Amino acid sequence: MNLNVPFELHNAFKAATAARGQNMTDELLKFIKGYITKHSSKPKRRRR
Repeated sequence: MNLNVPFELHNAFKAATAARGQNMTDELLKFIKGYITKHSSKPKRRRR
């Protein structure tokens, strides 16, 4: 995945994650997984 992020936003995110001892990739992956969990519909079960 390639993502175009404004320079200022990139630097602010980098600083915020570094200040907490985190890395940007790990935090983005957590966000993406959470988003998928929250916004994906569960498959409906078919009744017999």
